[in-house]
Amino acid sequence: MCATGPDPSSRPQPSHLIRGLGLWSATAIVIGDTIGTGVFLVTSDMARAVGSAALVFAAWLIGGLIVLFGAFCYAELGAAFPQAGGPYVYLNRGLGPLWGFLFGWMSSFLERPVAMATLAAGFLRFAGFLFPVVTTPLFTLHVGRSEFAFTAAQPLAALVVVAVTAVNYLSVRMGGAIQVLLTSLKVGTILVIVIAGVLFGKPHALEAANAAIPIGWGTIAAVLTALVPAMWAYNGFNDLGDLGEEILHPQKNIPRAIILGLLTVGGLYLMANVVYFRTLPFAQLAQSQHVASDVVQSFAGSRGAAWLTVAMAMSALGALHVVVLTGARIPYAMARDGVFFQFANRVHSSFHTPSGALIFLGAIAALLALSGTYEELYSLFVFAVWIFFALTAIALLRLRKKEPGLSRPYRAWGYPWTPLIFLAAAVALTANLWMVRPVRSSLGLAVILAGIPFFYRWRNPARLRPDR
Repeated sequence: MCATGPDPSSRPQPSHLIRGLGLWSATAIVIGDTIGTGVFLVTSDMARAVGSAALVFAAWLIGGLIVLFGAFCYAELGAAFPQAGGPYVYLNRGLGPLWGFLFGWMSSFLERPVAMATLAAGFLRFAGFLFPVVTTPLFTLHVGRSEFAFTAAQPLAALVVVAVTAVNYLSVRMGGAIQVLLTSLKVGTILVIVIAGVLFGKPHALEAANAAIPIGWGTIAAVLTALVPAMWAYNGFNDLGDLGEEILHPQKNIPRAIILGLLTVGGLYLMANVVYFRTLPFAQLAQSQHVASDVVQSFAGSRGAAWLTVAMAMSALGALHVVVLTGARIPYAMARDGVFFQFANRVHSSFHTPSGALIFLGAIAALLALSGTYEELYSLFVFAVWIFFALTAIALLRLRKKEPGLSRPYRAWGYPWTPLIFLAAAVALTANLWMVRPVRSSLGLAVILAGIPFFYRWRNPARLRPDR
């Protein structure tokens, strides 16, 4: 399905963006984008899927290893092509313009808006722990056999999306500074939970963890299902490349920030889950809607849980901030190449931010925030994203053969095995999610394929910018 068209990686890009993000800001963006709501909430979803603490830890470890191998791929590509749009550029160069376009289309209409809406929904889920009235149904709609409950959390989540989009509209340097602050807060929150849980929590026997685990396709399918929320929690390592034109010394800082950030996140996640299962009985944890808050409440009381929940809500805001920051650069890069709606090409004359793309993403995400719950949104997100994770691994493998002389300031460790394992895991996870949630997955695929006619409409060279 390759086609001729603009290749944004083939020549220098005219850019109105500014390089204002150093190594620490870039690392904070990786950590802040990855640590959002997932580590505080999804362990209960994973426990229900596998029925064993040991398998929950297996899912976290397997997921961490998979995304580490993926991080090696994105670090190599990000250092080789430090341009706005990240995977949009990598897929254009490695597989052809259609694949890069479909990534950008998926990201603009599905991945980033869904991620923004999911994080806003997670923020309101934390708010619901403090103020239960937020999650009380206002009315319920019945559509066929489906039931849709509308609560105050949904319009409030839409307002949160609008507010964070407005902050990103104002300045990229301010965005980087805010992210360092919020990332420090969320890392501190996890460390407080871990240290306080070890010192003050009453340990429970891990009866479910010690049970015999049958080895078979059923167990494998259960672990793959548990990987879906785990991958939501790990997502973010891949986003830094979107800011390639705004990072100082990108050939060095992109690989360093991606790998350092992801290793930090993996260590924090494992420590947090040790405390969760040490503190709460397995059955209680599996049914919890606010795992981290319930853990803290068990040893610090309601007041301690309330303070930690506020910090976790700030973590959700920090992740939402990065998703908006990085996501807007993708439709901006596409519009600059003449293969997207041209209003997304606008850069604010004073703030030097992609104002048109920010407004576009914010509007779609606010609508999505009105339509779904936390679990419904993140499963749709994971399916769409992991299709393109697989394609990015293929692009890396193909570029190594097609362009052996390409300047690669960083080379993926363990090549070719690490990208091949990442590719196999992405295919397995996507196929399993399709079988578990066929309707939602088919909807995601339909949105991606809907971009094909737009690609052939926009790829006409006469539509490209004169300076291209």
